Amino acid sequence: MNNPVTNLNVSELHPVTPTQTLRESVADSLRSYFSKLGGHAPDDLYRMVIEEVEKPLLESAMNYCGGNQTKAAKCLGLNRGTLRKKLKHYDVR
Repeated sequence: MNNPVTNLNVSELHPVTPTQTLRESVADSLRSYFSKLGGHAPDDLYRMVIEEVEKPLLESAMNYCGGNQTKAAKCLGLNRGTLRKKLKHYDVR
């Protein structure tokens, strides 16, 4: 059975408008998510949101830095070892 609490598809929740900030987009998506829970209590929401945001953030930084982990780590404000651990966790190359 499909559980709306654990199966978040952000693209279905709220279309992003070109003039919205990232903060506004996240806030709108979360409002929509909460409105669609249908009485279910959210579970591990923080982890779910971080995982939805962190992988595309890492992919974008790696693309922007041409695949250079040292530059991407500096761009993200992370230690290179931490970046490598996160890249492995999300299977980002």
